[in-house]
Parts: sequence; structure tokens; C-alpha cells
Amino acid sequence: MPARSKPAPGGVGRELHARAFAKINLSLRVLGTRPDGYHELRTVFQSLALHDTLRFRAASPERFDISSDDPACPTDATNLVWRAADAVWKAAGRSGAPRGVSVRIIKRIPMQAGLGGGSSDAAAAMRALAVWWRVDVPHDRLRAMAAALGADVPYFFDGGTALGVERGDLLYPLIDAPAAWATVVVPPFGVSTADAYAWFDGDRREGERPAPDQNDLEAPVTARHPDIGRIARALARAGAFHAAMSGSGSAVFGLFKSRSQASAAARALARRGRSIVVARTLDRAGYARLARPT
Repeated sequence: MPARSKPAPGGVGRELHARAFAKINLSLRVLGTRPDGYHELRTVFQSLALHDTLRFRAASPERFDISSDDPACPTDATNLVWRAADAVWKAAGRSGAPRGVSVRIIKRIPMQAGLGGGSSDAAAAMRALAVWWRVDVPHDRLRAMAAALGADVPYFFDGGTALGVERGDLLYPLIDAPAAWATVVVPPFGVSTADAYAWFDGDRREGERPAPDQNDLEAPVTARHPDIGRIARALARAGAFHAAMSGSGSAVFGLFKSRSQASAAARALARRGRSIVVARTLDRAGYARLARPT
């Protein structure tokens, strides 16, 4: 049955904002390949206060469009926000394509960096458009819709510290990790998720084994992009109590006990072409409060 809905709100000047927060992977173990072709994972997600902002405005009744302040961000149907809107629209039992809304994505989360920006944008869009279109989607159905968009998307409904298994989409909330400050270093290149897993699979066939207690994708990615390893080692020397590549890269993070330590590390690692952000971690309660559409 379609989700319950009320008439869509309209009116020139109506606006809704939603924050889409980044994540890092505190650990990522690749346990094997599943029958469906995806990899079996065991990963621990952690939210960061770094976020994109999605701004929703009323548009003409036949129009749905996406724009962004980042020219590298796709604004067509390949953007997960577009697919998220389509999913919520169909969940409401409405025919045709989504319409009546213009979405502006203000990007702050680097793309192709393993920080979950696209997935987080999609989850933020689903939450906001359910409000905008007044669609009452049951929570379990919303999560199933999110998982169909991408394995990381369901995590961004709750945030905080969480264990992800299977494709990373079966989630178990963990006790929130102690508050910390993250220095996130993004080198001047991206890493495609498909490439990172292909490199992992290829190296494993050649007999290489991942080191214990790390991101299993870090070694194969570093073998092709040595700067990843250099950044991780530099963060550790700067005093990070945990330094690793996030997800499939290319971002590398270091966790510090204080903002001053994290900021000092950011200054020490500044190089031409690198993007560096200092952000605090977010617990589950803080995430729920800040991610609520307003």
C-alpha cells in the first residue's frame, strides 16, 4: 500500500533546509564476496559535524530540479538526491516524476573521498521531502528504500557510532565513541569505490593479506596512491590516537583529543592541492537534533 500523504505544500517563498553530515569509517573489514556480487563487510561508522546543506524551495507544479554550488556535483538523475526524491514520491502513491520542488545542494563534503557525501545527501533528501510532501512513510520502509539507493544510505538516518554488517546496510547502534576532533585530509585526487574494491580483490588473488585492525582497503589504495599512506603516518606523528583512510578513500582522518591538537595537525599537513577540514565527532543524540529538517 502507498504511504499516507496529504496535499503537497506550495506557495512562493516556502523553504526547507536539511543538513547532510559526513561519516568516517573507524574500521572496515572486507570479509568476502557475497552471491549478489557485493562485498561482505564489517565496519564501524562515525558521524562528523562536517556537512552539506540541502535547500528545498517551491517550484512550478511541473518542475523538479537540482543545482549545486560545486560544478563537480551532478545535477541530473545520476545524483542520489534525484533518486531519493523519486522513491519518496512513489512511496506516496503519486504518478509520474517528482515535481514542485527545487533543490540546491551546498557542498562542503569532498566528493569521491570516502566520507559518504552523496549517501548522506540522499538520506537528508528523503527526510526533508517526506516533510515537504507530507508523506507518512513507516520507518522500516524508509530504511528499505534507502538501502536500495546505496549501502551507506541507511546509516545516515541515525548517525553516531554504529556497526554495519552484510553490505554495511544492516546496522547495530553502538555506545557512542568518546568525543574527539577529526583532522580530515583529502589529497588532490579521488578514488572510485569500484576501483578500490577491484584492487582489493586483485591483491588478494595475488596472495597479499591485509594487516590486522585497519581499513582493509587502505593497503591496496595506498599501493596505487602512496600519498594516502604518507598522510596517515604524518597524522600519527602529529599525535592522532587513530589515523586511517575512510571508506574507499581518498580522505584520511586523524582523531585527536582536543581541537587545538587537530588544528595543529591540519597546519602541519597543509600542502598545495590538499583539502583539510577539522570537525568534531557527533554522537547519536546530537546527530538526531542537528539533522532534523528545519
